[in-house]
Amino acid sequence: MKEISKLLDNNKIWAQNVEKNIPGFFRKLENQHRPKFLWIGCSDSRVPADQLIGVMPGEVFVHRNISNQVINTDINLMCVLQYAIDVLKVKHIIVCGHYGCGGIEAVMKDQTPGLLAHWLENVHDLMERKGRPNLDDMCELNVKLQIRNLALNSIVRKAWQRGRNLYLHGWIYSISNGLIHDLCITRGPDRQEEEGIATALPPKQ
Repeated sequence: MKEISKLLDNNKIWAQNVEKNIPGFFRKLENQHRPKFLWIGCSDSRVPADQLIGVMPGEVFVHRNISNQVINTDINLMCVLQYAIDVLKVKHIIVCGHYGCGGIEAVMKDQTPGLLAHWLENVHDLMERKGRPNLDDMCELNVKLQIRNLALNSIVRKAWQRGRNLYLHGWIYSISNGLIHDLCITRGPDRQEEEGIATALPPKQ
């Protein structure tokens, strides 16, 4: 198929250009994988982690899912999280959402069929508790919720208890201008509490 052949051709051109600009890059990459960052982002094709933050392959460990969820019963994410913390020894975990997220919008429009409704159940609960805010605000609140989930995660908390300098960051990306906005909700071994998050996420009534 032409579409697939085009992708393979693009790969050859990309690899040749990288090797030309950075001789020996792939040989070095083959023998070393020590990223400092774990990126938990949305599956949206318009939000490629390495390109957004201007890094090369090998510099960021990536996990993506619909609407950048941190669900502590998701075995896939839990394996990624444990590998990133205990094996790769990452220092920073970034949850990056984006404005206009299709998953968040689907929740707000009650258009989440089948498994999607189950996957985004926490987002739906959050929306109801916040009185159905606008889409951009909801996208930000979703990131804050996921940072809270991470801060309460047993893998993260055990790392902190061992004295690991591990930091959690909540970001939001604007597809309209390509810029990332720091939501200033960083958590770390010296700031594990939910200050700034708890007020944004009131308890269920």
